[in-house]
Amino acid sequence: MKSSSRTVRNNGLYAKRKSGGFSHEKAVTRLMALVMGIAMAFIFSACSNSNTEPSAEPTQSSLQTPSGNSQCSVNENAKALVVYFSVPDNQDNSYVEINGERLGNTQYMAYVIQENTGADIFRILPKNPYPTDHDALLEVAQEEIRTNARPEIEGTIEDFDSYDVVFVGYPNWNADMPYILYTFFESYDFAGKTIIPFNTHGGSGFSGTQETIAQLEPDASMLEGKSISRNNIEGAEQEIIDWLDSIGMLKAGN
Repeated sequence: MKSSSRTVRNNGLYAKRKSGGFSHEKAVTRLMALVMGIAMAFIFSACSNSNTEPSAEPTQSSLQTPSGNSQCSVNENAKALVVYFSVPDNQDNSYVEINGERLGNTQYMAYVIQENTGADIFRILPKNPYPTDHDALLEVAQEEIRTNARPEIEGTIEDFDSYDVVFVGYPNWNADMPYILYTFFESYDFAGKTIIPFNTHGGSGFSGTQETIAQLEPDASMLEGKSISRNNIEGAEQEIIDWLDSIGMLKAGN
Protein backbone atom coordinates (compact mmCIF):
# COMPACT_ATOMS: atom_id res chain seq x y z
CA MET A 1 0.00 0.00 0.00
CA LYS A 2 1.53 3.29 -1.03
CA SER A 3 1.86 5.87 1.70
CA SER A 4 0.84 8.71 -0.59
CA SER A 5 -2.21 7.06 -2.13
CA ARG A 6 -4.53 6.62 0.82
CA THR A 7 -7.36 9.14 0.66
CA VAL A 8 -8.72 10.29 4.00
CA ARG A 9 -12.43 10.92 4.43
CA ASN A 10 -13.38 10.38 8.06
CA ASN A 11 -13.72 12.62 11.10
CA GLY A 12 -11.49 13.05 14.13
CA LEU A 13 -12.16 12.13 17.73
CA TYR A 14 -11.64 13.43 21.21
CA ALA A 15 -12.42 10.88 23.86
CA LYS A 16 -12.97 12.87 27.03
CA ARG A 17 -10.72 12.21 29.99
CA LYS A 18 -12.79 10.32 32.52
CA SER A 19 -12.98 11.86 35.97
CA GLY A 20 -12.03 9.88 39.05
CA GLY A 21 -8.93 8.36 40.60
CA PHE A 22 -6.00 6.88 38.77
CA SER A 23 -4.56 3.44 39.35
CA HIS A 24 -1.12 3.08 40.96
CA GLU A 25 0.28 2.12 37.54
CA LYS A 26 -1.20 5.25 35.98
CA ALA A 27 0.21 7.41 38.78
CA VAL A 28 3.69 5.97 38.23
CA THR A 29 3.32 6.63 34.51
CA ARG A 30 2.35 10.25 35.20
CA LEU A 31 5.37 10.67 37.52
CA MET A 32 7.71 9.24 34.89
CA ALA A 33 6.21 11.58 32.29
CA LEU A 34 6.78 14.54 34.62
CA VAL A 35 10.43 13.60 35.15
CA MET A 36 10.90 13.13 31.42
CA GLY A 37 9.15 16.43 30.81
CA ILE A 38 11.66 18.28 32.98
CA ALA A 39 14.53 16.62 31.15
CA MET A 40 13.04 17.28 27.72
CA ALA A 41 12.45 20.92 28.63
CA PHE A 42 16.20 21.46 28.53
CA ILE A 43 16.29 19.89 25.07
CA PHE A 44 13.35 21.88 23.71
CA SER A 45 14.13 25.20 25.39
CA ALA A 46 16.62 26.29 22.76
CA CYS A 47 14.11 25.73 19.97
CA SER A 48 11.34 28.12 18.98
CA ASN A 49 8.18 27.31 20.94
CA SER A 50 5.48 26.05 18.58
CA ASN A 51 2.72 27.64 20.65
CA THR A 52 4.19 31.13 20.48
CA GLU A 53 4.73 33.47 17.59
CA PRO A 54 7.56 32.13 15.39
CA SER A 55 10.63 34.20 14.64
CA ALA A 56 11.21 35.51 11.13
CA GLU A 57 14.04 32.99 10.62
CA PRO A 58 13.95 29.33 11.69
CA THR A 59 15.90 28.90 14.91
CA GLN A 60 19.13 26.98 14.30
CA SER A 61 19.75 25.70 17.79
CA SER A 62 19.58 22.59 19.80
CA LEU A 63 17.60 19.45 19.88
CA GLN A 64 19.94 16.65 20.84
CA THR A 65 20.31 13.97 18.19
CA PRO A 66 21.70 10.47 18.68
CA SER A 67 24.98 11.44 17.05
CA GLY A 68 25.41 14.44 19.32
CA ASN A 69 24.58 16.93 16.58
CA SER A 70 21.79 19.42 17.19
CA GLN A 71 19.58 21.45 14.92
CA CYS A 72 16.06 22.81 15.14
CA SER A 73 15.19 22.87 11.48
CA VAL A 74 15.75 20.11 8.95
CA ASN A 75 17.45 19.86 5.57
CA GLU A 76 15.34 21.54 2.90
CA ASN A 77 15.81 18.50 0.65
CA ALA A 78 14.60 16.04 3.28
CA LYS A 79 11.91 13.62 2.16
CA ALA A 80 8.89 13.98 4.44
CA LEU A 81 5.89 11.86 5.39
CA VAL A 82 2.76 12.86 7.31
CA VAL A 83 1.29 10.00 9.35
CA TYR A 84 -1.90 10.59 11.32
CA PHE A 85 -4.66 8.85 13.22
CA SER A 86 -8.22 10.19 13.23
CA VAL A 87 -11.48 8.44 14.10
CA PRO A 88 -15.12 9.38 13.39
CA ASP A 89 -17.05 10.83 16.29
CA ASN A 90 -20.65 11.96 16.69
CA GLN A 91 -19.79 15.14 18.61
CA ASP A 92 -19.81 18.49 16.83
CA ASN A 93 -16.42 19.64 18.15
CA SER A 94 -14.60 16.63 16.72
CA TYR A 95 -14.46 17.86 13.14
CA VAL A 96 -13.96 20.83 10.85
CA GLU A 97 -16.25 21.39 7.88
CA ILE A 98 -14.41 22.56 4.77
CA ASN A 99 -16.36 23.15 1.56
CA GLY A 100 -19.12 20.89 2.79
CA GLU A 101 -16.77 18.06 3.78
CA ARG A 102 -16.27 17.05 7.40
CA LEU A 103 -12.64 16.52 8.36
CA GLY A 104 -11.58 15.26 11.77
CA ASN A 105 -9.55 17.79 13.73
CA THR A 106 -6.32 15.80 13.53
CA GLN A 107 -7.12 14.96 9.92
CA TYR A 108 -7.47 18.65 9.13
CA MET A 109 -4.08 19.40 10.68
CA ALA A 110 -2.57 16.58 8.63
CA TYR A 111 -4.06 17.98 5.42
CA VAL A 112 -2.72 21.47 6.11
CA ILE A 113 0.74 20.09 6.89
CA GLN A 114 0.77 17.90 3.78
CA GLU A 115 -0.39 20.71 1.52
CA ASN A 116 2.23 23.13 2.80
CA THR A 117 5.19 20.75 2.94
CA GLY A 118 4.61 18.61 -0.14
CA ALA A 119 5.01 15.50 2.03
CA ASP A 120 3.48 12.11 1.33
CA ILE A 121 0.60 11.17 3.63
CA PHE A 122 -0.51 7.97 5.34
CA ARG A 123 -3.54 7.48 7.53
CA ILE A 124 -3.37 4.97 10.38
CA LEU A 125 -6.47 2.80 10.12
CA PRO A 126 -7.27 0.01 12.58
CA LYS A 127 -8.00 -3.49 11.29
CA ASN A 128 -10.96 -3.55 13.66
CA PRO A 129 -12.77 -0.22 13.21
CA TYR A 130 -13.54 1.84 16.28
CA PRO A 131 -17.17 2.64 17.15
CA THR A 132 -18.45 6.00 15.95
CA ASP A 133 -20.50 6.71 19.08
CA HIS A 134 -18.45 8.91 21.41
CA ASP A 135 -19.33 7.13 24.65
CA ALA A 136 -18.74 3.69 23.16
CA LEU A 137 -15.44 4.86 21.74
CA LEU A 138 -14.40 6.22 25.12
CA GLU A 139 -15.04 2.81 26.66
CA VAL A 140 -12.88 1.12 24.03
CA ALA A 141 -10.06 3.62 24.58
CA GLN A 142 -10.16 3.04 28.33
CA GLU A 143 -10.14 -0.72 27.84
CA GLU A 144 -7.02 -0.37 25.69
CA ILE A 145 -5.35 1.44 28.57
CA ARG A 146 -6.35 -1.26 31.05
CA THR A 147 -5.00 -4.04 28.83
CA ASN A 148 -2.03 -2.14 27.39
CA ALA A 149 -3.43 -3.05 23.98
CA ARG A 150 -1.67 -2.86 20.65
CA PRO A 151 -4.47 -2.54 18.07
CA GLU A 152 -3.54 -3.87 14.64
CA ILE A 153 -3.04 -1.40 11.79
CA GLU A 154 -4.52 -1.90 8.33
CA GLY A 155 -1.80 -1.72 5.67
CA THR A 156 1.82 -0.66 5.84
CA ILE A 157 3.95 2.24 4.66
CA GLU A 158 5.93 1.37 1.56
CA ASP A 159 9.63 2.24 1.60
CA PHE A 160 9.48 3.80 5.06
CA ASP A 161 13.28 3.81 5.18
CA SER A 162 13.37 6.42 2.39
CA TYR A 163 11.82 9.13 4.58
CA ASP A 164 14.00 11.56 6.51
CA VAL A 165 11.23 13.40 8.37
CA VAL A 166 8.03 11.92 9.77
CA PHE A 167 5.22 14.11 11.06
CA VAL A 168 3.08 12.06 13.45
CA GLY A 169 -0.40 13.30 14.36
CA TYR A 170 -2.94 12.05 16.87
CA PRO A 171 -5.72 13.23 19.18
CA ASN A 172 -5.26 13.32 22.94
CA TRP A 173 -7.10 10.32 24.40
CA ASN A 174 -7.17 10.04 28.19
CA ALA A 175 -4.06 12.24 28.51
CA ASP A 176 -2.08 9.91 26.25
CA MET A 177 -1.67 8.90 22.63
CA PRO A 178 -4.27 6.46 21.33
CA TYR A 179 -2.75 3.02 21.87
CA ILE A 180 -2.70 2.31 18.15
CA LEU A 181 0.10 4.90 18.02
CA TYR A 182 2.19 2.59 20.20
CA THR A 183 1.60 -0.12 17.59
CA PHE A 184 2.80 2.29 14.92
CA PHE A 185 6.00 3.31 16.71
CA GLU A 186 6.82 -0.32 17.50
CA SER A 187 6.30 -1.34 13.86
CA TYR A 188 8.91 0.87 12.17
CA ASP A 189 12.57 1.73 12.62
CA PHE A 190 12.94 5.47 13.24
CA ALA A 191 16.71 5.44 13.73
CA GLY A 192 18.27 8.48 12.09
CA LYS A 193 14.94 10.09 11.25
CA THR A 194 13.44 13.33 12.53
CA ILE A 195 10.03 13.00 14.20
CA ILE A 196 7.70 16.00 14.36
CA PRO A 197 4.59 15.38 16.49
CA PHE A 198 1.30 17.23 16.09
CA ASN A 199 -1.74 16.88 18.25
CA THR A 200 -5.33 17.99 18.77
CA HIS A 201 -6.93 18.07 22.18
CA GLY A 202 -9.78 19.19 24.40
CA GLY A 203 -7.63 21.15 26.84
CA SER A 204 -4.74 18.88 27.84
CA GLY A 205 -2.28 19.64 25.05
CA PHE A 206 0.39 17.01 24.47
CA SER A 207 0.08 15.62 28.02
CA GLY A 208 3.67 14.41 27.99
CA THR A 209 3.32 12.44 24.77
CA GLN A 210 6.30 14.16 23.12
CA GLU A 211 8.44 12.78 25.94
CA THR A 212 6.82 9.37 25.48
CA ILE A 213 7.74 9.39 21.79
CA ALA A 214 11.32 10.34 22.67
CA GLN A 215 11.45 7.31 24.99
CA LEU A 216 10.00 5.00 22.36
CA GLU A 217 12.38 6.21 19.64
CA PRO A 218 15.71 7.06 21.33
CA ASP A 219 17.67 6.80 18.06
CA ALA A 220 15.58 9.45 16.30
CA SER A 221 15.80 13.22 16.50
CA MET A 222 12.68 15.13 17.43
CA LEU A 223 11.50 18.67 16.87
CA GLU A 224 9.03 20.21 19.27
CA GLY A 225 5.60 19.72 17.75
CA LYS A 226 2.37 21.61 17.43
CA SER A 227 -0.67 21.11 19.66
CA ILE A 228 -4.00 22.82 18.92
CA SER A 229 -7.24 22.80 20.89
CA ARG A 230 -10.36 21.48 19.21
CA ASN A 231 -11.92 24.84 20.06
CA ASN A 232 -9.39 26.68 17.88
CA ILE A 233 -8.71 24.21 15.07
CA GLU A 234 -11.13 25.67 12.52
CA GLY A 235 -9.23 28.95 12.28
CA ALA A 236 -5.75 27.49 12.79
CA GLU A 237 -4.51 27.15 9.21
CA GLN A 238 -2.20 30.17 9.31
CA GLU A 239 -0.95 29.19 12.76
CA ILE A 240 0.03 25.78 11.39
CA ILE A 241 1.73 27.35 8.37
CA ASP A 242 3.68 29.74 10.61
CA TRP A 243 4.81 26.79 12.74
CA LEU A 244 5.99 24.89 9.64
CA ASP A 245 7.92 27.97 8.56
CA SER A 246 9.53 28.29 12.01
CA ILE A 247 10.93 24.74 11.84
CA GLY A 248 12.10 25.06 8.25
CA MET A 249 9.51 22.70 6.76
CA LEU A 250 7.42 25.12 4.67
CA LYS A 251 7.84 24.26 1.01
CA ALA A 252 9.20 26.85 -1.39
CA GLY A 253 6.61 29.20 -2.85
CA ASN A 254 4.33 29.31 0.20
